[in-house]
Amino acid sequence: MHDPINRRKLEHLQILRDDPQTDRRKFYFDPIRLTHRALPEIDRDAVDTRVTFMGKTLSFPLLISGMTGGADEALQTINRNLAIAAEATGIAMGLGSQRIMLADAQARASFMLRDVAPQTLLFGNLGAIQLNGGVTPADCTRLVDQTGVDALCLHLNPLQEAVQPEGDTNFSGLAARIAEVVRALKVPVVVKEVGTGISDEDAKRLIEAGVTTIDVAGAGGTSWSRIESHRDSTGCSSGELFQDWGLPTPDALRLLQPYADRLTLIASGGIRNGIDMVKAMILGASLCGVARPFLDRAAESPERMIDLIETLRRQFTTAMFLLGQERVADLINNRTLLLHP
Repeated sequence: MHDPINRRKLEHLQILRDDPQTDRRKFYFDPIRLTHRALPEIDRDAVDTRVTFMGKTLSFPLLISGMTGGADEALQTINRNLAIAAEATGIAMGLGSQRIMLADAQARASFMLRDVAPQTLLFGNLGAIQLNGGVTPADCTRLVDQTGVDALCLHLNPLQEAVQPEGDTNFSGLAARIAEVVRALKVPVVVKEVGTGISDEDAKRLIEAGVTTIDVAGAGGTSWSRIESHRDSTGCSSGELFQDWGLPTPDALRLLQPYADRLTLIASGGIRNGIDMVKAMILGASLCGVARPFLDRAAESPERMIDLIETLRRQFTTAMFLLGQERVADLINNRTLLLHP
């Protein structure tokens, strides 16, 4: 595989498998205490976990966060297995970065998933930094049209780019470029981080740019800084030093709470079970993204993926029952469910 982007994606996957410490396992949601109801006064079987997001009904508020994609057969297998599982279970899915589609026609098959996921809420994905490198709103429109996605995620990753051997670090004027894409696209634009969180100052700029949905993607889970440290052959990488840099996901959600009337929030970064999902929604999220726990299963089969998704759904349902909540809408921003609001 000679294409540098394909090669980098394969390297990322191998590092994730070889180094378990790329999952930082900070468990930032654990200190959050919820108010248990010994008399929930509801039937667990009556708990309704369905949500509507961007006009589509999901079985429960889970998003398979974007991971990978490319011309290599292993990358294509992972994406198709993810899509098959998302369709079968009625959850949302994000594509990995589609930048490679602009350079390698062979990579397109990895992102063409509507044949196996016709009803799935599907998010496209592109590094926002590429907008400063020549990618235009017209290119973004073409990526959306070719893949039939329901929204386009523009991901922000300044730390990853800063420690990546071939990283792009000119983030100047990027908010204005994002605004151009928001105006040009007919589908929603979601802005997300990749594991270091989005602050309130970032949120203000993104709101001014016309963005209405943000994935805070905070610290606590996969560290792309640590992953990139493995790829630096000089031995001088700062990737390990910065491996825990950033805003933990619960803190990022709290910081953005004042903008609840202007923003829809997605929570990702260190969410590992259904209780974490419920806590994230109480802190203001409308959807919860999970990535790393799905990766190895996606390489095996859709069935292995479905098993984990159904486990997360059972956990989520049980947590709602123990809080005495029948509808997901009653969780979002409901601080009365916190033991210490």
